[in-house]
Amino acid sequence: MQTKKFGILLYRKAIKENDLFVKILSKDDQIITGIVYGGNSSKKKNIYQIGYYLNLILVKKNSNSPYTINAEIENPLLGPIINDKYKLFCLLSLISLTNFSIVEGQTIKGIFSCVDDFINDLISKHKWIVLYCKWLFKLLKVIGYEIDYKSNSKNKYFDVNLLKFTHIKQNNSFAFPHDFLAGKKKTEYKYLEIIFLIFEYIFKNHHLINLNNNLPDSYISFKKLILNYLSKNQ
Repeated sequence: MQTKKFGILLYRKAIKENDLFVKILSKDDQIITGIVYGGNSSKKKNIYQIGYYLNLILVKKNSNSPYTINAEIENPLLGPIINDKYKLFCLLSLISLTNFSIVEGQTIKGIFSCVDDFINDLISKHKWIVLYCKWLFKLLKVIGYEIDYKSNSKNKYFDVNLLKFTHIKQNNSFAFPHDFLAGKKKTEYKYLEIIFLIFEYIFKNHHLINLNNNLPDSYISFKKLILNYLSKNQ
């Protein structure tokens, strides 16, 4: 049985000298896994790169066998991201978070467009840090933990235990950077630090705990990279 799909490569692992196990987020908001024979060969390995958009041909011998996958690179091409260290780390961060947000057999409505929209912004936009911060909250919304900051701009604080905004400072609440996300303030270390803190608390304690996972290394690496840059350039 042969099927055609379109998706974004989330994960790859060499399983033999030249073969790959891959995990792909499809346009219909599902996870596809399978084997790419020769995927790590010099002829094919440039196709199967994390974050690449792929046209897929999936072949399955029977219902119990894994997919055999062949793919071609599709637009949008990621050259503007790959050639920029900060954008590349950002891409790897969002892909790793997405990979930890959905499992095989699960459908999460809107997760593909959530990722796709931001990657296109990352390719084309100059001021993308604030868009990444907004994307973190968009991802939380898609997986079931909405932080509706736009409707709560008059509430200064966010309580990470109650997952709600409040106008009163409490032990587990933090001053939410409304003006930064609204484009009224420039990017500063203190704003990103708070956004990372709130995102991590929710993602780790309400989502990853169910999967017995820690925050992905690529996310941590990007966080350190961007905060280090801001600490030295403000």
